[in-house]
Amino acid sequence: MARRAGLVSHGRAGCDRGFTLIELLITVVLLGTVIISILAAVQTTIVASSRSRSAARVESAIVNVADRINRAPKRCDYTIYANAAVQTEGWDTSTVLIQQWHYDYDGYDGGAITAADWQAGACEGSITDPPDLLVQKLRITVTAPDGTVSRSIELVKSDV
Repeated sequence: MARRAGLVSHGRAGCDRGFTLIELLITVVLLGTVIISILAAVQTTIVASSRSRSAARVESAIVNVADRINRAPKRCDYTIYANAAVQTEGWDTSTVLIQQWHYDYDGYDGGAITAADWQAGACEGSITDPPDLLVQKLRITVTAPDGTVSRSIELVKSDV
C-alpha cells in the first residue's frame, strides 16, 4: 500500500465500485417517503390557511350585515340590507340567508318567552309599515362562496 499526502490507496487508482442498484433504489424510496410527508404537510397548511381566510371574510361579512340591519329603520323585511352587505364583499346574494320573526305579545303572563311566542315574518300578516313597540328577531347566516365556511348570528331589533 502506498501512502501519498495522508491518503491510503487500496489497489488501482480510479477503481471505484460505485453504488449498487439496490442501494440506489433504497435511497430513492427513502427520499420519496420524506418528500411525500413534506408535501402532505404543505397541502394541509394551504387548506387550513384557505379555510381561515374564508372564515375571516365570512365573519367580516356577517358583522357588516348585522351592522346594516341594526342601523336600518324598522321595516318588515331586511333582506335588502343583507344583500347589500354581501355584495360589498363581491359575493352573490345567495351567500346570505335571513330569517325573520316578530314577537307576538299576548299579554304579560309572567312566564318566560318561548319559541311559540315568535311568529314567522318580521311583521304580522301583510303589514308593510311596522307598528310601534314591535320586537323583531332575525337570524343571519352567511356562507363563503366556496361553501367551506358558514356562520350564523341572531339579533333582536326593537324600540322597546
